[in-house]
Amino acid sequence: MEYTFRKATVEDLDGVETIYNHIHDMEEAGVFTTGWERGVYPVRETAEKALSRGDLYVCESDGKILASAILNNLQDEYYKECNWLYEAEDKDVSVLHTLVVEPSLGKQNIGTEFVKYWENLAKEEGYKVLRMDTNVRNKIARHFYATKGYREVGTVQTVFNGIPGLELVMMEKKL
Repeated sequence: MEYTFRKATVEDLDGVETIYNHIHDMEEAGVFTTGWERGVYPVRETAEKALSRGDLYVCESDGKILASAILNNLQDEYYKECNWLYEAEDKDVSVLHTLVVEPSLGKQNIGTEFVKYWENLAKEEGYKVLRMDTNVRNKIARHFYATKGYREVGTVQTVFNGIPGLELVMMEKKL
């Protein structure tokens, strides 16, 4: 299967929202744990806001949206609470938010290819450090990013998108 990675357009929003809903379905069925909540995060408005900022990206094949992510240099307030391994000014940090892959696609390496796309894009744009966070309970994501060279540098307790008491694992990699 051939993948195309690109900035999203308004026509992609339905596909992104469908992936969000499929992930919520799987979480509610107990298939895996992300720590996200239907109706709270991620929701269509999450994608719409990213699209309006110009930082929503998608992976497509044959006109079908297979994955999406928000790629920018916006570090949420709780990022300041972390003891990062690499000192970097905000302008030197690229952040991955809300990487989602259609769950029905199984192990087709779409997530791996999306991370490679982000890393290459960040290099081209002159970033020096890559950062992200994930819910401490999201063992699948934590393992996935560890296999890509991301190091867990600590946890932060926060209210995230209105969800209180979340414990987020902060992850980092130097380019």
